[in-house]
Amino acid sequence: MSDRARPRIRSLLRAADQSLFQSVAARQWPAAESVLPRLSRSANHGLLWGVVALGMWALGGARGRRAAVRGVTSLAMASVTVNTIGKRSVGRARPLLDSVPVVRHLPRQPFTSSFPSGHAASAAAFVAGVALESPRLGTALAPLAASVAFSRVYTGVHYPGDVLAGAALGVGAAYAVRGLVPSRSQMPPPARPRADVPALPDGEGLIVVANPSSGSQPQLADPIRQLRALLPRAEVVFYDEEAGPLSKVLAKAAREAARRGGALGVCGGDGTVNAAATAALAADVPLMVLPGGTFNHFAADLGLDTVADACTAVVQGRAVRTDVGRIRPLRAASGDADPTYFLNTFSIGVYPELVRLRERWSPRIGGPPATLLGVTRILRQAGPIQVEVNGHRRSLWLLFAGNGVYRSVGVAPVRRHDLADGMLDVRVAHAGRFARTRLLAAACVGRLARTPFYAAATPKRLVISGLPEEACIAYDGEVTDAPPALVLDKLDEALTVYRPTADDLPGHSLAAPTETGP
Repeated sequence: MSDRARPRIRSLLRAADQSLFQSVAARQWPAAESVLPRLSRSANHGLLWGVVALGMWALGGARGRRAAVRGVTSLAMASVTVNTIGKRSVGRARPLLDSVPVVRHLPRQPFTSSFPSGHAASAAAFVAGVALESPRLGTALAPLAASVAFSRVYTGVHYPGDVLAGAALGVGAAYAVRGLVPSRSQMPPPARPRADVPALPDGEGLIVVANPSSGSQPQLADPIRQLRALLPRAEVVFYDEEAGPLSKVLAKAAREAARRGGALGVCGGDGTVNAAATAALAADVPLMVLPGGTFNHFAADLGLDTVADACTAVVQGRAVRTDVGRIRPLRAASGDADPTYFLNTFSIGVYPELVRLRERWSPRIGGPPATLLGVTRILRQAGPIQVEVNGHRRSLWLLFAGNGVYRSVGVAPVRRHDLADGMLDVRVAHAGRFARTRLLAAACVGRLARTPFYAAATPKRLVISGLPEEACIAYDGEVTDAPPALVLDKLDEALTVYRPTADDLPGHSLAAPTETGP
């Protein structure tokens, strides 16, 4: 394009933009006069989308919560981009309101650059982020986002070109977030190695233990209702504290399932699934996992997003083997004590205290506010812990170990590619002068690997000793007192879990498994 042609094209686009604005201003919109100005105001500072996100978190199940987080994160990135780069790079005056009916005017007129529209960017970013995690929810919210974007032209505060540019930036922000934190459909975990398990038509031989204390009642009731519809001959046992510890109930169910030649099923949160895995290992029976808790990390990393996924695998006799993390306390006087297992994560330092605070406060104020308050309190009051890691004395804020390597953003684990990789994902946040501030700053700019206060490795074994008496450990959402010394290692491919293949679910994004073993 020649230098002479560029000004002419810009002039034509500007003229078309202004002409379209005048057409909208001149047209009568009786049904919109009482709606669009209010809708435009409700989206100020992302308030409207915050309310929508809270509703999705409360009512949308596991996928709704993931979509809400992705939508809010995309909105935040779009807002930062628009306000720090977009509006400062292009200074454009707001439209004149002479041709816009007074009834449409906003009480407070914005004074920043008209280009691009921040409201349109936020709306598009939130809905695009939601759609990348849940197309159904994204489709349902698209008309609302379009209405918010159009309201900015209708009320006379933006030209149509400002809105289109803002929407494009918002969609780009959603895709940028997905590049940093891939969605579930982008990262199907490799289903290897395949395991031989019995097919259980109608659920014959399957005993499912459901823990009503995991998550909220609607989260538990819906999976069990679906299970009974898809596997009518499966036996469901609702755990009651009067029956004794959950571990004993699961162990009894696992032994009975082994006697019948069937499988043990579990419906609950990650702590309940952890206890079921321990029982399944002891009885040598395959495990069926139903997503019935708040987060369902293990089920999600397996690719079991729905009850139908798990039921399909049981009917078809499809399963994979996964690694199990092991915590072995070291007792100097009597040798090694009985091990504890973890399917997701292990940690010492500030995280166990955060889990305790969250569990204490969440029944009263809800999970996300409890987590936020817990983080605030820990940042203000917590101190580092002194331990020995593989014989080296360390002062640290946190030691995290994942059962398998996590894909992550900064220090935060996001999702595992492979549940049978034979490795521990170990991350350490060291203490030091201004360590918390420097770690946070490094994480925000994506330079954690270059700060001396952060270290990561993928060993198969880790020895932690010299733990103080008041120290705690957390594993799969459970918190307990720490022993003076312990060993972390892995049981490779020890647990057999039902999981469907892509062939069993047409159109499903699960990766096809590979054959290993006999």
